[in-house]
Amino acid sequence: MSKETNSRRQRRKEVQKQNKSKQPKGAWWKKVLIAIIAVGLAGLVFGGALFAYYASSAPELDEEALKDPISTEFYDRNKEVFATIGKENREFVPYEEIPKQMEDAILATEDVRFYEHNGVDFFRLGGAVLANVTDGFGSQGASTLTQQVIKNSFLKNEKTLKRKAQEAVLAYKLEQEYEKEEIFEMYFNKILMSGNTYGFGTAADFFYGKELKDLELHQLAMLAGMPQSPNNYNPFKHPEAAEKRRNIVLGLMVQHEKITQEEADAAKAKPITDGLLPEEKRKSVTVTNYPAYLDIVLDELKEKGDGASLSDGLKVYTNLDPVAQKAVESALKSDNFPTEKMEAGLTVLDTKTGAIVAVGGGRDYGSDRGLNYASDLDGRGVGSTIKPILDYGPLIEYKKWSTGSTINDEKITYTGSDQQIYNFDNKYMGKMTIREALYRSRNVPAVKAYQEVKESDRTAFATKLGIPENKKLKYESAAIGATEGINTVKLAAAYAAFGNSGVYSEPFAINAIVYRDGKTKQEFKPQSEPAMEDYTAYMITDMLRDVVSSKSGSTGKAANVPGLDLAGKSGTTNYNSDYMKENNIPSGYAPDVWFAGYTTNYSIAVWTGYESMKNGINKNNSEEANFAQRIFKSVMTEVSANADNGRFKKPSSVVEATVEVGTDPLQLASDYTPNELKSKELFVKGTVPTTVSEQYEQLELEAPTNLKVDYDDKQQAATLSWKRKAPKDKDVNVSFEVSLSINGEAATLLQTTDKNGLIVNGITPGDSYTFTVVAVADDTKSSPASVSLQVGEEKTDDPKGNEDKPDDKGNGDKNGDDGTTTPPSTDDGTGDGTNPDDGTGDGTTTPPADDGTGDGTTDGSTDGSTDGSTASTNSSTPTGTTDTKETP
Repeated sequence: MSKETNSRRQRRKEVQKQNKSKQPKGAWWKKVLIAIIAVGLAGLVFGGALFAYYASSAPELDEEALKDPISTEFYDRNKEVFATIGKENREFVPYEEIPKQMEDAILATEDVRFYEHNGVDFFRLGGAVLANVTDGFGSQGASTLTQQVIKNSFLKNEKTLKRKAQEAVLAYKLEQEYEKEEIFEMYFNKILMSGNTYGFGTAADFFYGKELKDLELHQLAMLAGMPQSPNNYNPFKHPEAAEKRRNIVLGLMVQHEKITQEEADAAKAKPITDGLLPEEKRKSVTVTNYPAYLDIVLDELKEKGDGASLSDGLKVYTNLDPVAQKAVESALKSDNFPTEKMEAGLTVLDTKTGAIVAVGGGRDYGSDRGLNYASDLDGRGVGSTIKPILDYGPLIEYKKWSTGSTINDEKITYTGSDQQIYNFDNKYMGKMTIREALYRSRNVPAVKAYQEVKESDRTAFATKLGIPENKKLKYESAAIGATEGINTVKLAAAYAAFGNSGVYSEPFAINAIVYRDGKTKQEFKPQSEPAMEDYTAYMITDMLRDVVSSKSGSTGKAANVPGLDLAGKSGTTNYNSDYMKENNIPSGYAPDVWFAGYTTNYSIAVWTGYESMKNGINKNNSEEANFAQRIFKSVMTEVSANADNGRFKKPSSVVEATVEVGTDPLQLASDYTPNELKSKELFVKGTVPTTVSEQYEQLELEAPTNLKVDYDDKQQAATLSWKRKAPKDKDVNVSFEVSLSINGEAATLLQTTDKNGLIVNGITPGDSYTFTVVAVADDTKSSPASVSLQVGEEKTDDPKGNEDKPDDKGNGDKNGDDGTTTPPSTDDGTGDGTNPDDGTGDGTTTPPADDGTGDGTTDGSTDGSTDGSTASTNSSTPTGTTDTKETP
């Protein structure tokens, strides 16, 4: 680099330094301020231009659309309309008939400067922020009544600059063309109040059975607060939320000097249920055969931000399966229920996607008729259906326990408490596998499984399955069902993840919405997420298969559907003793009975019980106790009838091995493990035990020694005697099988005895007898010990040389001999004359089925008629029968 270049750079730096020192202090602030003003002006110009562009595309005002809601249509999965909501459910009230106090309540809540602004209230924007801070979130919104009329008549309910711009322009136009009273009348009759009920006049009739002029202050305030969240503030379904909202309205009326504080306090003192119609007197506003499913759709619309657009002519496409829904409706017919007032609710989901295909809200359920028992039971416990979710699922997920791991069912208390944990039968069964503990639904093992996993892992596992996180999850009683925030929709979705290789899909009812302008929103299907390892999902599923199996002790037999690969779990809640005493509830009653189960296609959760917890299900009555399972079976049978029903596939992460139940640590079964202690169980790959149990070794049974036989010719009896050598295991009981072969024929078992000898009667001269004795213990036998006996001389052929021939009836020879047959295992003793020895009277012994009446056979049976020191087994001889007696 040249010296000249360096010199120029140095001079430039010096000049820059001098110029900088000459600038007055604060000059840089001026530059920043100028820049901000420039950006602001540019933003205003750009924003104004954009606002003008959006405003220019606003639709024209339409008087019919302003005054009458446009029906919204709901479609099932086959794209057939199953429900319509709109102008059919509206009672028009002219402005002159609207009570002044009703108007005051609405304006104080929704738009207190309504008669002062020109459609858009810029002061209200700031006031709304302040009100939300001082009175609680949701106490006041920023939109004027005029803007709400515009939004509900022409625009989509979306939070975009375009919609806001068009809404402001149309609101201003509306104010120019209509009087304030006309606009208020539009709002009053157009607004959605609940479900498919529109307008305050309709709501007054539906909720109270009265005209507006007859309502009391607390009732007017309750209605005035509903439009902000119609379904959530429905007093039939959510009385606590409705009361809180009503009191906010009364407070706002005091703030804006519409009523006095004394009037507000008196109204707040009224129960929210005061004046509400009982269910049997409510007018049906049903516009569908499937109101319970429609409830779910409306809740989802509200949650997704489109609940206020029902009067905007939407087309809502859902997952409703008419076949499944009809199966649900059929199962919930009133005449199917075991008692008059017993209720039920259920949800049917697609196992793979989480799509809600059918919903049962209760017997004879009608829209807006109170609790939807499928979705409104968040405060009721779910009993033992929580065990796979909170106890055994986390145990396998985080601890990798095998299904054959042992857990002890014993008397224990909750940690840090003297409260004892009981099983449903008030008994304890000792050591068992977690598989057995689950299918038998034992409570103590469930609590122990819960205790094995740290709280953060248990909670994470449950919340990944859509179970709301709440303080009750950390209490040990949650292990056996003391939870909250769960309904049949959430329970069915959680169980579906077990049947979907551990992938959880948030349940959803809506597929798409088509707006009046033809645009479509298809953002309703939630993203499926892995909630657990595939080995956890399969191992839990395999254990839950046993719940619905025919195994002794299985608690879900009534839910089993033959031919389906099905898994499931029952659940029953219980009253505490104080509540039972206070309400005179008999022992053996339960407030809730559940069943949740799934196949590869469908997941179904069912609740049964009563609206009031003071009424309970009789657990000792199978019709009541198993009703949830019967509903499940009925619906699952119907929905699976024409489905491609596959089997749950075991992933490569799971290995099966035969273990010896009760070994700790768990060991493989040996060849000598008793069959009743062998069990095929599942393991996470890499955790299969390598040690073979030595608890049961092969018995080393030695053959009896010193086997002798003595013959008494007078008694024609043979006395056998032998010595025994005890096995190493002193607890093993040894017995002896004594068999007899005559003249080399096939041996026949005479008797099994635990003595050291046996007396065999009926031993006749002329035959050769071979006795065999084998020691027996369990499934093990020793080698045989044998001794032979030849009594007298061997018999020869007929000295006269008369060949034995059968008579013409095939009954042996004609010489009067007994017609002894060929070996007893095959011949019938009728003397067919085909054997050279026929008719020689050899007394051959046959199996126990024969009667031993002298036809040449022996039955070999033990008559069991002795006093324990002797027993007899008969075998035919030419002169009578041979029997046996045990020697001392």
